[in-house]
Amino acid sequence: MAITDPKDDLRRYLQVARDAVVWKLDGLAEYDARKHLAWVEAGYLGATFGRPFPEPDPFEDPDVDPTVDMWATAEESREDIVGLYRRVWVHSDATVAALPLDAPGRVPHWPAEHATVSLHRILVHVLAETNRHAGHADIVRELIDGAAGLRADNDNLPPGMSWPAHHDRVETAARDAAARAE
Repeated sequence: MAITDPKDDLRRYLQVARDAVVWKLDGLAEYDARKHLAWVEAGYLGATFGRPFPEPDPFEDPDVDPTVDMWATAEESREDIVGLYRRVWVHSDATVAALPLDAPGRVPHWPAEHATVSLHRILVHVLAETNRHAGHADIVRELIDGAAGLRADNDNLPPGMSWPAHHDRVETAARDAAARAE
């Protein structure tokens, strides 16, 4: 069995999740590409470890909408969103490269008893958060145009499986089960 570096493993899996999120935006109309994770990652893998992301933080303005990281304005294009996210990756990856997994950090918006963290804990947290959002994006993308899978060249479906036909079969079974329960 090959021995791997735990930090490299965490960073590699985080990158797979990041790539999945970005792929889910690929080819969508501006209407459909309206959510991103950039500021979540910038905060956890930046400011938490005294390495703030070098671009203006929308949360520094006390009058800013507290949900600013949960949506994109009409002026922000898909390219703007993905570009910001990719710049955050570079900054986050530099933090991961520079610090040991046991490096201490502080998450100011967490309760005091949980606010002191290690890089390891935050990497796991960001990895879980990114995969959670990638799952949301999976569902939304499947509903928009049926695109499924981890990336364009790997739909993770059994050979010969038709996603639309599978969706229809599951929908029929759900409706039949609901009707029987009435």
